[in-house]
Amino acid sequence: MQRSKAAMPPPESADEIEARFYEAMQQGDIEKLMAVWSDDEDICCIHPGSPRLVGAAAIRASFEAMFSVRAIDARPEQVRRLQTLDCAVHSVLEHVRVTTSDGPQSAYVVATNVYVKGALGWRLVAHHASPATAREATDGLPAAPLLH
Repeated sequence: MQRSKAAMPPPESADEIEARFYEAMQQGDIEKLMAVWSDDEDICCIHPGSPRLVGAAAIRASFEAMFSVRAIDARPEQVRRLQTLDCAVHSVLEHVRVTTSDGPQSAYVVATNVYVKGALGWRLVAHHASPATAREATDGLPAAPLLH
């Protein structure tokens, strides 16, 4: 069953559509995930170490393949925002957790999410993710308590 993008109230902010994006990944819900994307034919997505995917069909297929294995527990941290009236760019450090045959694994990914505001509210037009460097991953960890 495909959900209409109009089924939910239009997102009132780029932060709201970003929350829906990560929630859909965590739930492994392809319909919710695709509902955050713009209808523009030139939307694009780049997964870590992968080629650029252009268009809804290619993006959908990539996430369907990922969701067939498991939902993606990606949590945005350290969000940096640049916004105008109808465009927002978020630079995000994603903390990604998965369970494999070797047990729980954790990694950090840096991502750039680009949102535009249109008639249906805010929508995602680009998601570009890359493996985080050791420094970025360390910067994402909570500070150790200081003992005196």
